[in-house]
Amino acid sequence: MDEVAEAIADPVRREILVLLRGTALTAGDIARRFTISRPAVSRHLRVLRESGLVHDELVGRQRFYRLDTAPLVEVAEWITALRAPEGWEHRLDALETEVRRTTRERTRRERTGQPVPGSAERTEDTA
Repeated sequence: MDEVAEAIADPVRREILVLLRGTALTAGDIARRFTISRPAVSRHLRVLRESGLVHDELVGRQRFYRLDTAPLVEVAEWITALRAPEGWEHRLDALETEVRRTTRERTRRERTGQPVPGSAERTEDTA
């Protein structure tokens, strides 16, 4: 995860990743979109390749670069865990338990003909 975090820390590399979203581009195509030199773009592509975020494929005499988002999954999960409220899973489990208990109790009361709390029918004197 550290290698991926280092790779996406640079704004030029993040922009390269955005450019490669959904398409494959050559180093020259990528370099034309920046004011930095082609060798600098090549160094950025090397960092992205080494982190696994970009894969290259030789087609004829051209090398095409493609985005691979798989290495971002661990980073995204880590960020999600940081943003989640502490004990969130515990609260959801407790809510699920309460919903199931209430549903079971309601079903049992309906079967036995007992009144279900909160579902009392209106009487004529309250109408």
